[in-house]
Amino acid sequence: MNLISGILPASNILVDANLTSKKRVFEQAGLLFENNQHISRSEVFESLFAREKLGSTGLGHGIAIPHGRIKNLKAATGALIRLRDGIPFEAADGQPIQLLFVLLVPARATDLHLQTLAALAEMFSDASIRDQLLQASSAADIHHLVTLWTPNATAQHR
Repeated sequence: MNLISGILPASNILVDANLTSKKRVFEQAGLLFENNQHISRSEVFESLFAREKLGSTGLGHGIAIPHGRIKNLKAATGALIRLRDGIPFEAADGQPIQLLFVLLVPARATDLHLQTLAALAEMFSDASIRDQLLQASSAADIHHLVTLWTPNATAQHR
């Protein structure tokens, strides 16, 4: 198991969502977390939106990692959303975003928060895993791909 699979329940994977804007993505993420982890959808939305105002969380290559801090959250949790069609996200490369990993961390997040963001960035920098995630036919297949992914051994020892 890797850091990412440990915080991504299969129930938090949405495949081919028909969402057309950041706002709609953040609303949908709020619903996922509210329904599956009992975290207030409005708190999720507000946290993600506030972070996004500081600068886009779009990494490029069609990937974004919106993240936010949630009061009273005990441990990090995530959701992976694959959009049916890419949406504008002000990513550095200007490309539309189709894959998003939404990361929520406790308000007093530790180094684990930064390690998780680094692991996500590493996973999504691999063109092969990006392609596999985009081609996977179901949420279960996506969860399996994320679970099997292993970080670069040299990156783990930095």
